[in-house]
Amino acid sequence: MRRLLSHVGRADPGAAVVFDDWPLPPPAPPTDRSEVRAAVRRFLLTGLVVLLVAAVPTTWWIRAVAEEHAVQHVLRVTQRLATHAVAPLITDDLLAGDAAATAQLDVRMQPWLDDGTIHRIKIWDDEGTIVYSDEHELVGQNYGPPPWDEDLVARGEGVATIEHQQAAENSHESGAGQLVEVYVGFVPAGGEQLVLEAYYDDSIVRDEQRSVLMGMAPALLLTLALFQLAQLAPAVGLARRIQDHRTARAQLLQHAVDAAELERVRVARDLHDDVIQDLAGLSYSLEAQEMTADVPEQRSALGRSRTILQGSLRTLRGITTALYSPDLLTLGLPKALARLADPLAQRGIDTSVQIGPAVFLTPEQEGMFLKVAREAFANISKHAHASTVSLRLGVEHGATVLTISDDGTGFDDSRGSPEGHLGLRIMRDIADAAGAALEVRSQPGVGTTVLVTLPHDAVTTRL
Repeated sequence: MRRLLSHVGRADPGAAVVFDDWPLPPPAPPTDRSEVRAAVRRFLLTGLVVLLVAAVPTTWWIRAVAEEHAVQHVLRVTQRLATHAVAPLITDDLLAGDAAATAQLDVRMQPWLDDGTIHRIKIWDDEGTIVYSDEHELVGQNYGPPPWDEDLVARGEGVATIEHQQAAENSHESGAGQLVEVYVGFVPAGGEQLVLEAYYDDSIVRDEQRSVLMGMAPALLLTLALFQLAQLAPAVGLARRIQDHRTARAQLLQHAVDAAELERVRVARDLHDDVIQDLAGLSYSLEAQEMTADVPEQRSALGRSRTILQGSLRTLRGITTALYSPDLLTLGLPKALARLADPLAQRGIDTSVQIGPAVFLTPEQEGMFLKVAREAFANISKHAHASTVSLRLGVEHGATVLTISDDGTGFDDSRGSPEGHLGLRIMRDIADAAGAALEVRSQPGVGTTVLVTLPHDAVTTRL
């Protein structure tokens, strides 16, 4: 429901005041978003991101270390196999292709092949000819230059790689997926150096990787987590100090605002009780003398003096009204805002006040809107030379917004507040203390607009 009021309190009949139902039912209490809790959330989130960022390269590093560890283990096992199990059975008969000698080596290698430890075994001479393999059809095949680093094998270091086997000599291993290919050199009794090539299933390396990773990763990640937690206490302490500083700043601002409010009330009361009463009495005295004066010139002079005095009285009453804030508890915010517009309307300025529906506001937040509006009207009265002023209060995009506009002289807002004007700074401080944002838009010759935006989830701070 809307009500159009042409007269609210002492509003001039020329001022338009529109109220919508005010306020809407109160929502749930605002969530506590203290600086400490927000800082802890930010710290924990940052710590989690750092932990994840650190965990990825750490995991890859551990995997690489584990793979190298597993490969070296396979190399050592293969070297022992070549030296202690194979070398004693390499005889001239085997190298000549004797079936009995070959069968004897088959029996020695069979346990390794049967349990799946080794997928394939080949023994090469230095010319690249296979002199033995568990796959007998490969024996005697020559595949050109040896596929290993001869110097490396000669030094006894061996060579190991993990890859898919696609070379010509790997026709029997090409479908086995990734294999660990190991070359180790050995010297049989009374013979020249040979090379043992063994193929292992890559699971032997992957299992080792997994074992090392599970052994090292938890300890490293736990260390990082403990390091983050160790910094949590200083972070909380810093956040509390920041919050205490902001609270103290808000309290100081509140004291300053309260002191200014008390001083306004005192000045308004002194003007009303002393100066205005004395001037009103003087006005009546001048009027009486004007009525009894016999000389026309004297009567005219007294009339002019009385007119000037009555104009000064009206100005003082307007100042008193502006100094003495309307009673929020008695009037409510809509009527209190409308009453603030009275002095402007009484001066002949076309003034409109429109109050739309709003969410529930705390007394402190209502006080913030009232104080900002009072300061804005005071600035308009002193500096704007406006002919039209409008005030709107309502809900826009999830926030309660107060908009005060005039068509006065304006100023260049890109250069900040006009020199000597503290009103904008006062309004900004009052809005900031309540968790609201204040924006001023102005252009020379166009006018000024003041917007105060209070998000509905703003932290309520006592003004």
